[in-house]
Amino acid sequence: MPESVYKVIELVGTSGESWEKAAANAVDQAGKSLRDLRVAEIVKLDMQLDAKGKVEAFRAKVSVSFKFEGT
Repeated sequence: MPESVYKVIELVGTSGESWEKAAANAVDQAGKSLRDLRVAEIVKLDMQLDAKGKVEAFRAKVSVSFKFEGT
């Protein structure tokens, strides 16, 4: 197997509906500008609250790796 190098970045996706959609939004957006996405890992889940303590948005911090094509 040939040797490869992968770069890992962290993204935060948001959704008004669920953590699953928040994570999917992060990965979908990354896929628009990065090639060869390999693995996505949920690092942290949290919620954004309004002034009255009600949930405004679900947030998912996602670690995404992709094949590194160095210069």
